Amino acid sequence: MTPLASDLDSATTITPASKPSALLTAIQLNKTVQVGEQKLSIIKDVDIYVNAGEFVVIMGKSGSGKSTLLALLAALDYPDSGSVELAGQTLSNLDEDALAVIRQRDMGFVFQSFHLLPTLTVAENIAFPLDIARRPNKARVNELIEAVDLGHRRDSLPNQLSGGEQQRTAVARALVSQPKIVFADEPTGNLDEQNANQVMQLLLDLRQKTGSALVVVTHDAALAEMADRVITMHDGRIVS
Repeated sequence: MTPLASDLDSATTITPASKPSALLTAIQLNKTVQVGEQKLSIIKDVDIYVNAGEFVVIMGKSGSGKSTLLALLAALDYPDSGSVELAGQTLSNLDEDALAVIRQRDMGFVFQSFHLLPTLTVAENIAFPLDIARRPNKARVNELIEAVDLGHRRDSLPNQLSGGEQQRTAVARALVSQPKIVFADEPTGNLDEQNANQVMQLLLDLRQKTGSALVVVTHDAALAEMADRVITMHDGRIVS
């Protein structure tokens, strides 16, 4: 696969209003957390957009708000103010049941700690989102098992896998339902260089085949070089 053109100079403060056709838009997001008797502002007036099929990396030092922003964009947390829209639908005012349906149908998730279900095999973990949505598709599961080179591990449990094999399973699970957008939080953070490179290429290859947008939080400069656009955060804000 030919690597995507890097666009490291396009870290942006462009408002979503200038991208009316964007798949994902967030407008004026703010989030505070209670620490003891103090309220700390960790996301401050953030505007962001992601186009269909686009690969966006969010970077910044630890504590800059990257993972919190990802959780807000993925509707895993609610903002104190502001709105998030996916494919024209506002997420920020939906209840948990409605959000669960959207996550199952339109989103995929890859976490640094994998979050594989320990009693399920590789094949069963990958199939899990389809089973929850009552849309079993053995052909799709088999296709992804082969795509992530885990055919010989399809009946293995997570504790029988290496770190790289677990992460590849998690990537396949995130893409099995052919989501509109995939969110990944430090997907290579727990991996050695060889496995990290394999997971990065896998994300890009599967993204090219499925057309899913990717939003990735990372400290990995090599992963950022593969992105269409890099957004840099500092102290809860997007900076260029």
